[in-house]
Amino acid sequence: MSAVATASSYTATAPRHFLDLKDLDAATLRQILDVASSMKRMQQGRRFPLHPRQPLAGRQLGLILSKPSTRTRVSFEVGIRQLGGDAVVLSPQEMQIGRGESIADTARVLSRFVDAIVLRTGNTDTLHELARWADVPVINGLTPTSHPVQILADIMTFEEHRGPVRGRTFAWTGDGNNVLVSLIEGAVRFGFSLRAATPMDMKPPQAALDWARREGGDVQWTSDPHAAVAGADCIVTDTWVSMSDSQEEAASRIARLEPYRVNAELMARAAPNALFMHCLPAHIGEEMTKDVFEGRHSVVFDEAENRLHAQKGILAWTLGGSNWTSFGKE
Repeated sequence: MSAVATASSYTATAPRHFLDLKDLDAATLRQILDVASSMKRMQQGRRFPLHPRQPLAGRQLGLILSKPSTRTRVSFEVGIRQLGGDAVVLSPQEMQIGRGESIADTARVLSRFVDAIVLRTGNTDTLHELARWADVPVINGLTPTSHPVQILADIMTFEEHRGPVRGRTFAWTGDGNNVLVSLIEGAVRFGFSLRAATPMDMKPPQAALDWARREGGDVQWTSDPHAAVAGADCIVTDTWVSMSDSQEEAASRIARLEPYRVNAELMARAAPNALFMHCLPAHIGEEMTKDVFEGRHSVVFDEAENRLHAQKGILAWTLGGSNWTSFGKE
């Protein structure tokens, strides 16, 4: 009998879902990033950067992408293959879920076919319903309320350039969106300060700010972008306009967010060696100016690359069993 494990082999214990950063303790998140960094170092310089042991050989990853995706799709699809596994990519239109099959039935069927599921969805309830019924790990690839896989890549990037993130200061300027919510959770779990600047009517959810305060995090909100970025070690922003916004809505949002654009003057208020991050796709002239995006502070493409490596750390944790930390070793 083959020794390769299948999805049904893992239903005896609760699956390791990766839904939000706040669901995991700081030690586990740190281990995920440490393993990701070790695997990156291990594979650098190789023409075909497969993990030498291919620890996820025989494992199958299902990606359900209900929204357009570049970085999430490619990072997970390439990541699982570099670890020896494979991936199947689906959209709701290609599945019976697009014709009314329930999330519960979809979860139970896919659990018989694949070893983990990545979901990128426009409905947060769908993610939690999928995780409730799945017998295999479910990974949050993006929802309207959070984007945890992005923040792990951001922290990994910061530490590559500036060393340990604990005790440093991040600033956010722009919309109080899903990426900011996960950045708030990341600040608490990794021990860095966060000052978030948004318009009053785009403030991050009060529940996220309240959670950070209860957890002892140093997270502050302001409507003043200049106050937020003063002396910061990293400035982070994101796209202002959603794909679902009408032309009128988009124009209104851009006008209200214009004071939060990261330009040279705003960047100069941060620490002299501050980094600039953007999770992409970027819109030059909206959330930042071209000189910032292409300038010496910008690490946006290192950040994008690290989606691949951070994702491999997540896959190691969700699928690697008790030996998952060994993935960072030859």
